[in-house]
Amino acid sequence: MGNARNIAFWVVLFLLILALFNLFSGSGGTMQSREITYSEFVKEVNDGAVAQVTLDGEQIRFRTKDGQDYVTIKPEDTSVTQLLLEKNVPVRAEKQEQSGFQSFIITLLPFLLLIGVWVYFMNRMQGGGRGGAMGFGKSRAKLLTEKHGRVTFDDVAGIDEAKEELEEIVEFLRNPQKFSRLGGKIPKGALLVGPPGTGKTLLARAIAGEAGVPFFTISGSDFVEMFVGVGASRVRDMFEQAKKNAPCIVFIDEIDAVGRHRGAGYGGGNDEREQTLNQLLVEMDGFESNEGVIILAATNRKDVLDPALLRPGRFDRQVTVGNPDIKGREKILAVHARKTPLGPDVDLRIIARGTPGFSGADLANLVNEAALMAARVGRRFVTMEDFENAKDKVMMGAERRSMVLTKDQKEKTAYHEAGHAVVGLTLPLCDPVYKATIIPRGGALGMVVSLPEMDRLNWHKDECEQKLAMTMAGKAAEIIKYGPDHVSNGPAGDIQQASQLARAMVMRWGMSDKVGNIDYAEAHEGYQGNTAGFSVSAHTKELIEEEVKRFIQEGYERAYKILTERKEDWERLAQGLLEYETLTGEEIERVMKGQPPHSDDEGDKPDEGAAVSVAAIPKTKPKKSPPEGGIEPEPTV
Repeated sequence: MGNARNIAFWVVLFLLILALFNLFSGSGGTMQSREITYSEFVKEVNDGAVAQVTLDGEQIRFRTKDGQDYVTIKPEDTSVTQLLLEKNVPVRAEKQEQSGFQSFIITLLPFLLLIGVWVYFMNRMQGGGRGGAMGFGKSRAKLLTEKHGRVTFDDVAGIDEAKEELEEIVEFLRNPQKFSRLGGKIPKGALLVGPPGTGKTLLARAIAGEAGVPFFTISGSDFVEMFVGVGASRVRDMFEQAKKNAPCIVFIDEIDAVGRHRGAGYGGGNDEREQTLNQLLVEMDGFESNEGVIILAATNRKDVLDPALLRPGRFDRQVTVGNPDIKGREKILAVHARKTPLGPDVDLRIIARGTPGFSGADLANLVNEAALMAARVGRRFVTMEDFENAKDKVMMGAERRSMVLTKDQKEKTAYHEAGHAVVGLTLPLCDPVYKATIIPRGGALGMVVSLPEMDRLNWHKDECEQKLAMTMAGKAAEIIKYGPDHVSNGPAGDIQQASQLARAMVMRWGMSDKVGNIDYAEAHEGYQGNTAGFSVSAHTKELIEEEVKRFIQEGYERAYKILTERKEDWERLAQGLLEYETLTGEEIERVMKGQPPHSDDEGDKPDEGAAVSVAAIPKTKPKKSPPEGGIEPEPTV
């Protein structure tokens, strides 16, 4: 279709050039001839000065015996032929059909030019190819081939359960008799669900590399168009292509762009997106069977998908692709480090233990940052120090050593962060303190990073209460040291983080006896999904806020008490941070005991994942920290 449009455009352009050529070539003689009156022409004929005459409709072109060319117009009721024959003047007549055709082309020329320009620009607006001016309803699915870079299951690590589910689909395509003899049927669809960066699209590419069958890939947004009915037409065309190439696999990335719950958006049932979804539902499991066509789809928002899309017969399998555990992270690091020369001191298991909550994309970024840091200093291989620095950069942000801080600002930051560290080391259920720094990183003037000893799968009430105490320790430290009238905006991020955790305890996790075991989170946030119409009374809202305030206040009071009791240790640690700027967990304990930190022990840092407390710069955001139990540290304001 695209070739036909291109040919049509060039034909129109050729006719335009031809018409212009004929126009100017036909009038070439006129431009070179001198125009005279008809009376002068008759006089020249009677005087015998005319050597040759050409009759072209109403126009008379003639040449005199001295070689001059002239042109004149014959009056309508005048016959000049008899006069010329009587004077023995050679006469030649031009055919009039040529002039009529030329006139027709000239008349049609503006319309042809307008159509050609319209076709050209519409083709450009729609991106050419199957989505051009005459192909709005054609599918934009692309056939993935070897030239795109073959990915196999060997390149996928850390998500073994999800890989096994999809390996079975590949085996079904390769050897269907193995399953059909027991009555098994090939699955019609598989939905990959998981947070961003966990490898859903990579898994789909691995299936393409392993299956050995045609693999079409398309994004959910490619179905969405401003014209009504185009999305449904593209769905039909996509399945027609797939059936012609069956058995094959069709991969729809970010299917939530087209598969949202019907009736939840604007426009009701006439919404273009809903028409597209209806067509997709019919094609996947309607009256017509699509044998041999397997649909893979990926999304990180399963909650917004229409229930009809998730039922068996459409997406028979829902494969959860979650963040990897420690073994999975080690395997993922090994995959991404294949092309990176590693030093003899690099232990990927230690790095994996130090990155809980990291997705596959985060780990790929970590390896890349370490390689860049090694290249920056001219190393030939990547060392453990590079990985540690890269991990600090990814979790805490890049160092901003060029930032000018006053002595007072550095001192307040040191006491603030020392408060977090002391309380975190005192309370047994807090994650071990990994590092404390007063070097500005990202948007924070300083921070304390605490790391779980293993992957955290759930939270307990006593753990949350101790975490709240550690989070509020920064503000408690500032008030103890400088008084309530001189507290800064540094604890703003801590307050935001504590508020999120406390609200989760009260509204989602049922940890408040007064509020009870009811999930108020969706109604509180104004969510209008499955709980449409659910509301909370004013009394309940007041009770929720009272309980949230109580949890945070109790955490603050606990931190205040600990810092008061351990004031000497806190003072020593604050002074140590002012002197050394960055201390690891073991160095922090030595400084609190009054001993100098030993740089020789720098390689014995704790190796586990991250939760961050920060004293922040106004209107800036710190770098991302891996989530803990669904609660992420937020930026201060």
